[in-house]
Amino acid sequence: MARRNRVEIPEPRSFPRTAPLSAVNCSLVNTRLLLNQVTPFSTQTLQDTFHRRLLKPNRIKAYPQGLKTVLADNRTLSTSHLMAGNGEVRSKRKTSPIKVLDRPSKIYKQAPYLSETENGQPPQDDLYSMETDGEDRISLPPMTATADTAEWQATIEKVVRNVVSIHFCQTCSFDTDSAISSEATGFVVDAERGYILTNRHVVGAGPFWGYCIFDNHEECDVYPVYRDPVHDFGILRFDPQAIKYMPLTELKLRPDLAKVGAEIRVVGNDAGEKLSILSGVISRLDRNAPEYGEGYSDFNTNYIQAAAAASGGSSGSPVVNLDGHAVALQAGGRADGAATDYFLPLDRPLRALECIRKGEAISRGTIQTQWVIKPFDECRRLGLSSRWEAAIRKGFPKETGMLVAEIVLPEGPADKQLEEGDVLIKVNGELLTQFVRLDSILDSNVGQKVALLVQRGGKDVEVELHVGDLHAITPDRFVTVAGGSFHNLSYQQARLYAIPVKGVYVCEAAGSFKFEATESGWIIESIDQRKTPDLDTFVEVISTIPDRARVVVTYKHLRDLHTINTSIIHIDRHWSDKMRMAVRNDKTGVWDFTELAAPLPAAPPVRCKANFARLDTVGHPAAADVIQSFVRISCTMPLKLDGFPRARKIGFGLVVNAEKGLVVVSRAVVPFDLCDLSLTIAESIIVEAKVVFLHPLANYAIIQYDPSLVDAPVKSARLATETIKQGAPTTFLGFNQNLRAVVTPTTITDITAVAIPSNASAPRYRAINLDAITVDTGLSGQCGSGVLIREDGTVEALWLSYLGERSSNNQKDVEYHLGLAAPILHPILNQINSSITPSLRILNVETNTVQMSQCRIMGVSESWIAKVAEANPSRHQLFMVRKIDCAPPTGYDDQSLHEGDIILTLNDKLITRVSELDIMYDHEYLDALIVRRGQEISLRVPTIPTSDLDTSRAVIFCGAVLHAPHHAVRQQISKLHSEVYVSVRSRGSPAYQYGLAPTNFITAVNDVPTPTLSNFVKEANKVPDNTYFRLRVVTFDNVPWVATMKKCEHYFPTMEFEKEEGTGVWRKRVFGKEGDGVGGMGGVGGGVDEGTGGGDDMVDV
Repeated sequence: MARRNRVEIPEPRSFPRTAPLSAVNCSLVNTRLLLNQVTPFSTQTLQDTFHRRLLKPNRIKAYPQGLKTVLADNRTLSTSHLMAGNGEVRSKRKTSPIKVLDRPSKIYKQAPYLSETENGQPPQDDLYSMETDGEDRISLPPMTATADTAEWQATIEKVVRNVVSIHFCQTCSFDTDSAISSEATGFVVDAERGYILTNRHVVGAGPFWGYCIFDNHEECDVYPVYRDPVHDFGILRFDPQAIKYMPLTELKLRPDLAKVGAEIRVVGNDAGEKLSILSGVISRLDRNAPEYGEGYSDFNTNYIQAAAAASGGSSGSPVVNLDGHAVALQAGGRADGAATDYFLPLDRPLRALECIRKGEAISRGTIQTQWVIKPFDECRRLGLSSRWEAAIRKGFPKETGMLVAEIVLPEGPADKQLEEGDVLIKVNGELLTQFVRLDSILDSNVGQKVALLVQRGGKDVEVELHVGDLHAITPDRFVTVAGGSFHNLSYQQARLYAIPVKGVYVCEAAGSFKFEATESGWIIESIDQRKTPDLDTFVEVISTIPDRARVVVTYKHLRDLHTINTSIIHIDRHWSDKMRMAVRNDKTGVWDFTELAAPLPAAPPVRCKANFARLDTVGHPAAADVIQSFVRISCTMPLKLDGFPRARKIGFGLVVNAEKGLVVVSRAVVPFDLCDLSLTIAESIIVEAKVVFLHPLANYAIIQYDPSLVDAPVKSARLATETIKQGAPTTFLGFNQNLRAVVTPTTITDITAVAIPSNASAPRYRAINLDAITVDTGLSGQCGSGVLIREDGTVEALWLSYLGERSSNNQKDVEYHLGLAAPILHPILNQINSSITPSLRILNVETNTVQMSQCRIMGVSESWIAKVAEANPSRHQLFMVRKIDCAPPTGYDDQSLHEGDIILTLNDKLITRVSELDIMYDHEYLDALIVRRGQEISLRVPTIPTSDLDTSRAVIFCGAVLHAPHHAVRQQISKLHSEVYVSVRSRGSPAYQYGLAPTNFITAVNDVPTPTLSNFVKEANKVPDNTYFRLRVVTFDNVPWVATMKKCEHYFPTMEFEKEEGTGVWRKRVFGKEGDGVGGMGGVGGGVDEGTGGGDDMVDV
């Protein structure tokens, strides 16, 4: 780890006090596993966070009469991990999106010594770990307000009119901030001009969108005016004319009144619901700024320490004295139960406010050095002479310490001039011991030189340093291209790791730039063999690379600057076709977008030649031959659909027709056809492919590449026509986690009907109504792709990955590895080989097997039991309807199957094997003989076309992906409330902020019914931008509720993906203002939320 720390101690922890919004609360449920003799294989996936609220005894018991307040609670943070907890079950009822946490972290960052999930988010217990070195050695017990005097009550009544609750979104990841929806506190400091003071970690470094609510519940929009590059304060602007029913007043900033022993009140927002008032006493004025781990942290300032125990959402609260003056700004606190809070002194906020009032630029100077306060005893150990100590103590009799250089950034103004451990004596000939005075000198000398006198090992060292512009090394622009977002490395990040302030930082590692297992922290070194030292050079290089090109990228991670990583990436300029520059505009408070270079068209593909590597196997010549029928498949999904939890999957497929380029692959690798497919043949040739067919039940897809581009001895696999038998010997050929082929002889242990468990919180595709094959080898659990072959090389079965449920224990998706008999492929392949697109029909039921002992009890006659034994000597079984898909709009008729029905025959054929259910694929109706409640009944059962189950259109609206309920939803729900289903949502979006959760159904917009996506788009487009509207919503569990939401087309434009009929080609269309949009789904990437927490490349679960 490159960062130079003192001591990392997991407890106590320190957090900025904003209250993050999360998905609806979840409860755990046991999922019934219907799979026999299968070992689950867990794969790492993206996760997000859900929060649970635990209340402890109240602290405040008395308030001024008539004041809207709520008791302040001690709260314990309990979290479990994400991309929005698909292993969790939806809350039965819709709950508030606001979760109250004890000192929650607004920005989830990985601790350097802990492992990450795939989307770069840490396990939720690994939030900020605060460094301690005795800073909190003085802690006074919190004072209660049970005996508040009349003076304090009068003061509070005046103060609360100035305090506002700030609801905001940081719409995309930028610098140290992740995209998030949250809320905090602020207070009016200029009623005439409309300025609100709050924290920098509230205003954020990147795009901000929010509003504030006053004490009388009037609401108005707020826009950032200033955020300090280093210190934890920012200033928001609102329109004073928008507040009509309450006289506006302001709090006067009085940093000079912050005194040790002074009694104070913290007046803030308790998670946005009501007002919270906490009492305390200032215990220290000279605490070093608290460290919040990796992410934003204040530095080069002292902090005020007090015992107040403020709770989540109190960031930005005013700390007031008895006279009603603001003496400090609430910023953070400890999370180990200690009632300790940290306040920012108001000296620098007051200066910034005065500059804004005068219309002057707020100059900020830096020598790129972090200083800390160290007591005199430590300074003496560092070499402070008694002569200078005496001079300092004489000049500053109340001081107990001095400023010591902690980090000197390489290549900065102080590099090779100052060293870590230097004790600061003078600046420009003036004795100096305080940060405020040091800031003042640097801020007034930007672009000039200052003289410093330091002591180093007992010797005086004089240096002259150039003062740089702090704003110049604080990013105020970023570029989005190919799904990722980039800006110049910030001073914050460089200080955190003690590295030079240079390089291109990947603030959103998504799309083409999805690197390994983390979303952030990467520095781009070069692209396409060209160096990218800064953002301008990066833009020049990337603009010359055509769409679909594969280029070499070298990059480092901030935590491991010793290692240069090299990857080949596929540049996406078709789904993410725009390259935009976003620039901060402090006059308007929004970020302005400029479209840069248009995408260059993809280069025409070229035919390539290669030979397969020889598989060195002893005694398995057939395996060596079959290896020439395998291709490696990379599937990249630009948009998350159908509840699928990943944005990229890699696996192997089997070539079944080399002349036409047909390949069979698992649907756990290719879940739907809105994707980019790349095939690697003979580990040498890369070609594009397209989806030809997706089987609705049997877990396989057929894709096609252009064989004219491949000059390699690719062979068509010979598929068996007869089903393999239990106990038969076979050879297992599979590809392990290292993508290496492994071979072993084995035996078929079982062939049995299985049902892959459904995912409770976010329905996604799963295989049902099929026979699965298991084998007697440990390699089967290690390999997600492969085949079972005979001695002559005939493929008897495919070995596939089956996506299952999300584990409630570790929040990872479970994959099952099972065999699929080869003969099942022939009917579909025969049609495709004849240039016929298969159009299947299915029974909308899920079945499971029942044995004869159960059948007899349920009313099956002895004659039928005898027929079963004769028809299937190895498996005496029938099929019972376990679950029926949701009813069509017309409802079920009296000819439909019911749950609990036992199927005897379909079209007069006795059904004792799963493969015999395939008769449904080609018939609009089936003549069924069933046993229901002990009686034999004949039915004419309708089948349904599978084309109606495929997702062919998706709309992104306010950061939520909407489409018709896919097949997995219909399998798990009893009634469709509408055709507008929320699949995922983006962190930092209006959908996330206002609680529109995945698995919800939207039934109306502004009370106009929207039964279909077309109806919804029509009504949604009528809503003006930045305007509230109403949504009628029904949860997955049939609970209706009403959401109010504000549109934000600037950051989250409405767009549509639709598949053309006939060609099957997907097209993207943007509705809102062309050129806008860099929210969590800008460029169709970012942090997403798929269910109860978060997700992969695009949104938070």
